[in-house]
Amino acid sequence: MSNRRAVNLAILVAALGYFVDIYDLILFSVVRVDSLHGIGIVGETAVLNAGVLLLNRQMWGMLIGGVIWGILGDVRGRLSVLFGSILLYSVANLANSMVTSLGAYEVLRFMAGVGLAGELGAGITLVSELMRKESRGYGTSIVAAIGILGAIVAELVSEAFDWRMAYVVGGVLGLLLLILRISVRESPMFQMAKTTSARRGNFFMLFHPRDRLIRYVSVILVGVPIWYVIGILVTFSPEFAKEMGLPFVPSAGRAILWLYAGLVVGDLASGFLSQYLKSRRRAMAIFLGFTVLACLAYFLEVSRSLTSFYALCVGMGFATGYWAVFVTMSAEQFGTNLRATAATTTPNFVRGAMVPMTALFQMGREAFGMVGSGIALGLLVLGLAVASLAGLQETFGKDLDYLEE
Repeated sequence: MSNRRAVNLAILVAALGYFVDIYDLILFSVVRVDSLHGIGIVGETAVLNAGVLLLNRQMWGMLIGGVIWGILGDVRGRLSVLFGSILLYSVANLANSMVTSLGAYEVLRFMAGVGLAGELGAGITLVSELMRKESRGYGTSIVAAIGILGAIVAELVSEAFDWRMAYVVGGVLGLLLLILRISVRESPMFQMAKTTSARRGNFFMLFHPRDRLIRYVSVILVGVPIWYVIGILVTFSPEFAKEMGLPFVPSAGRAILWLYAGLVVGDLASGFLSQYLKSRRRAMAIFLGFTVLACLAYFLEVSRSLTSFYALCVGMGFATGYWAVFVTMSAEQFGTNLRATAATTTPNFVRGAMVPMTALFQMGREAFGMVGSGIALGLLVLGLAVASLAGLQETFGKDLDYLEE
């Protein structure tokens, strides 16, 4: 197989894997209310609390899975993660379609979270190591943009079928993708790293020396605002609308659909902008600025109709579309023997940040109300992201063929 064909196949497989990943990840937010009603949970407060509980179970699964799959990616190879992770969350998806109690739902969302944790990091690591250093931003942007379309499909499928069948569709799509992955080749950089005596996949190496720890934590904090917007502002947009006294109540599923439509464009735009500027940091700084403006528009209640609110969701999606640059930078910050561990754990720790964010959000609701809590949380995560980005190294055009000592 020619190198160009191998690269194109890796991009396609990574993109489709991320597509199914996002489909399942967002499907729960889309079918949250219907599925909870379907297993007998009723009442606005009960549904909200159960939704937060299940979201946290899923995110804990992703935190733990991110570490497991990241280590396996550096010890056993990038392909082992691409196969194992999609198999686990495809089976979990199918099992979710048969759930009848909250307890079982908790267990299965945790299992799905563990499976979902491996896809993006392993795919981005593989694509980054196969492509030329001057152009890898294009490949990773395509992976992210195609993957994000999974959220839109999740909304459309949930509208066409009931929530149980929507889970079945996700499981079947994942199992079908396993067939395509048979032809993908392993990263030559990883194969070379296997011949050295360097420690591979040592998660604790990310915590020392001090400069490596700062690098690692800074990358994570830069990505947290993305999930603040998705997991707090948009997922709970119906509750926010009621609290703010808006003359409409948006559908969380429809709001997520429009947000992810904006994310597709934003991911391509931020990735291509980083290539044009020859700078990941400058591209991320511009999109972080867009995110601040989008959050201001949200809380200043500039939307006075349902149509204008969904338009704002598109804008918020575009603004947070620096996810493509974020995951690329995560892979570029570390050597080959730690790259899969870092690139797999960082996006999952960002997603897993939903656990402390929802806890802070719930605590803040009691003291400041829902809107006040949302604003305070936004100031915290955006402030930390801006400060963290300022301290990160530029990685555009960086040679990735090196090892962490």
